[in-house]
This record gives sequence, C-alpha cells and structure tokens, in this order.
Amino acid sequence: MRRSFERMWATLLCAAAICMAATAQAQAPAGYYDGTEGKSGAALKTALSRIISDHEQRSYKQLWTDFLQTDRRSDGSVWDMYSSTTVFAFQDDQCGNYHEEGDCYNREHSMPKSWFNDAYPMYTDLFHLYPTDGYVNNRRGNYPFGETRGERYQSEEGYSKLGNCTYPGYSGIVFEPADEYKGDFARTYFYMVTCYENRVSSWDSDMLNGTAYPAFTAWAEEMLLEWSREDPVSQKEVDRNEAVYRIQGNRNPFIDLRGLEEYVWGNRKDEPFGPTGVDRLAGCAFSVRAEGGQLVIQSGAEAVVPVYDVVGRLVRRVHVAAGETRVSLPPGIYLVARHKVAL
Repeated sequence: MRRSFERMWATLLCAAAICMAATAQAQAPAGYYDGTEGKSGAALKTALSRIISDHEQRSYKQLWTDFLQTDRRSDGSVWDMYSSTTVFAFQDDQCGNYHEEGDCYNREHSMPKSWFNDAYPMYTDLFHLYPTDGYVNNRRGNYPFGETRGERYQSEEGYSKLGNCTYPGYSGIVFEPADEYKGDFARTYFYMVTCYENRVSSWDSDMLNGTAYPAFTAWAEEMLLEWSREDPVSQKEVDRNEAVYRIQGNRNPFIDLRGLEEYVWGNRKDEPFGPTGVDRLAGCAFSVRAEGGQLVIQSGAEAVVPVYDVVGRLVRRVHVAAGETRVSLPPGIYLVARHKVAL
C-alpha cells in the first residue's frame, strides 16, 4: 500500500512539474526549429543561427514605440531592469537629459554597441535592447556584465552594481544586474552570439574570444551558464519573446527551448539535441532497458522522445506513455533521453 501511494505521489509531483514548466515555456510555430535535431555544440549553434538570423531590421526611432509592446508592466509603466525604484511613463519620460537615477529612461544596448562598432542590424535588434534608467545605463557604460561588490557604484537599494569583477577568471571592471534578471541577460547574450555567428568573431569585448564558437571567453561562458541555470526562463521573457517575434519576425531559441544552452556550451554539448520537449521528463521516473530485442521505456510522464543512433542521427520519434512503452528496432546502440542502450 505504501509503495502504491509513493508511486502515485511521484506521478502527481511529476505532472505538476510539467504543468509549471509549461507556463513558462514559449511556443514556437510548428517546424520553426527544424534542422537542429541530432546536433550539438558548434553545429547546433550554426543550425540555430540559420533559423533566426533573417529578421526585420528596426530603425532606432522605432524602438521607442516597440518598447510599448515588449517592455510594458501590468500597470502600464516601463519595465526597467536596471533600477528597482522607477515608475516611468512611456513617451513622457523618455531621455533627454538626466542628472540622477529616476529622471528618465533610454534605449539600452545590453550588449554594448561599441563592441560591434555601432553596426546594423545589431544596433536595433530588440532582443538585446531594453528600456532602462538613463543615469544607471550611463554608469554602466560599455563595461561587460559580471559579478562585483559594487565599490564604484550602486543604484538605489544596491539593485545594480559597478566595480571590480569577483567572478573567477576576470578582474576588470564589470556591471552586475539584479539576480532576478541575470538569466534574462544570459539568454540575451546566447541569442546575440548565435544570431550573428558570422559577425561575432570581429566584435571587441573582454567577454568574447574572437571566434564564432564558442564566441565567449571561458570565464564569461561559465558565468552566463550559471546565471541561466540559477534564473530560469520567466513569464516576462516568454511574453517578450512573443512580442519581439511579432515585430522582428524571429525568436530567441534560448527562451523557447529550456536548457538549449547546455547543448551548445554547457554540460550536454556532446549530446545530440532534439527540440521535442523531452526535458519535460526531468525530475520524473524514467528508465530504458533492452529486453527481447526491444527497447523498454518506463516513464513517469507522457512525452514524445527522440531515439538517435550512436552518430547522432534521428532514428525515430517515440510517443511514450506514462508507464511502459516497448519499441522494436534493429540491433544496434541507441541514445534515448540521455540513456545509451544496446540491442
């Protein structure tokens, strides 16, 4: 009786986790990420770049009105990610001159425009442009993101900080955003070096290493991966992704596909990727074994699971039920949701 209860409780927890994850997952159009299956690392990044690099170029003036769609809080005010105290009104509080925090908001290139020499289309790509407090933005300048004690500057309530980097591997001056937006900015940077893969090697920053892949210096790559893990995709990002898609016609895959960055740079970069929602199984009971010439998949949740051969080619998509699913395949070695099984 106790075991039955435990199994039922585990199933309920698993289903709840799937439901919660779904509320913060954007929905790309069917087929949008075709061509990425079975790839990893540099090849996956290149496949993604081919999908998202073609988009509408905005004018710098259009950004003011675009922000009304992309960065509007529920109370109608500007969603400022650099200051915790501002309540800016769209249009009325555009910078302008400023003398202190709270005076006005401007158009922040979260990846500083000097890094790519003010070149278009990066200059007006909404995925890295945000409305932020003008004074705090000015204090940030073109310093890289990082972690710091903020000995040079702190915005009100210590929300944003400027100072010497305390993250291992770099000791220069950095700007640290609030914890609640670190994942947002990490996924912004993942998007930028992916979308502009054919340009990024010429950009100049202490966060970049002059290559198309990995594009980031070692310290920046590890820090951004940590930020993304510790601050997962929020509903704000999901909504903004959809709004930018309506305006520019492209998407940020690192918002759409939870954990995608791990397959490009992180701890799964040697594993074939499949944008099927298989990560919904994370935290649920899942096992694969060989029995009688079949794959026997035991799952705590329903999902569509890709089966790959040992060189990363997609063999089949399997609809896995909650419970046991049997799949007949020719003899060989297969990869199923990070499990390697020999038939």
